[in-house]
Amino acid sequence: MHFRDRDDAAHQLAEKLDSYRGQRPLVLAIPRGAVPMAGIIAKALGGEMDVVLVRKMRAPANPELAIGAVDETGWTYLADYARQMADEDYIEAEKNTQLEVMRERRAQYTPVRPPHDPAGRVVIVVDDGLATGATMIAALHALRARNPKKLVCAVPVAPPDTLRKVEAYADEVACLFAPEYFNAVGQFYMDFPQVGDKEVIALLKAP
Repeated sequence: MHFRDRDDAAHQLAEKLDSYRGQRPLVLAIPRGAVPMAGIIAKALGGEMDVVLVRKMRAPANPELAIGAVDETGWTYLADYARQMADEDYIEAEKNTQLEVMRERRAQYTPVRPPHDPAGRVVIVVDDGLATGATMIAALHALRARNPKKLVCAVPVAPPDTLRKVEAYADEVACLFAPEYFNAVGQFYMDFPQVGDKEVIALLKAP
C-alpha cells in the first residue's frame, strides 16, 4: 500500500476516524510533517487542530535513528537499545538540545496563545508514519497527564512491533497499513516533501 502524498493519507485516516465526527475532537500533529494532515482531519471531523511538541533524540553515529524522545516537560522515553548506543552524558546533552529546539518552536508556532487544553476532550494524535514510535510515545505520555477523555493515535503506516509498543500508551490506535517489511516512512509515499516552519505557522494561524 502506498499513499499519493500526505493529503491522500490524511483523507483516508479521516474516513477511518469518522466515528469522532461531531465530538469536536482535538487533532494534534507531531511537527512538522503531520501538521498539514492534522488540518485536513480536523476539518473533516469538525474538530480543532494544534501541535504537540516532542522531539526525537538522535543516535550518536546515526542522526536518523531515534534512541528515544523527549516532551516539553523534559520527560524522556528511551528505546530498549538506547544505552547500548549512548552514555548518560550524551543522552542528557541530546535531551537538552531537543528541549531548546522545542522552546524555539513553541515561541514560533503559538506566540499569541497557549496550546489548546486537551482535558476532557477526545484527542487524536497524528503523525505521517511511525518507525521506532519514540516521538509518538512521548506525545501520548505528555497528553495522558493532561486528562483527555480519550487518547487516539492515528497514523497511515507503522511496523507491527512499533504499533504494539504504542498501544500501551493510547486508548485506540488507528493505522491504515502495518507492513512487516519497513525501512522508512517515506518509502510508503509517492510524494513526501519536507514541511517547513513557515507552512506550519501559516496552518496554525488559519481560521
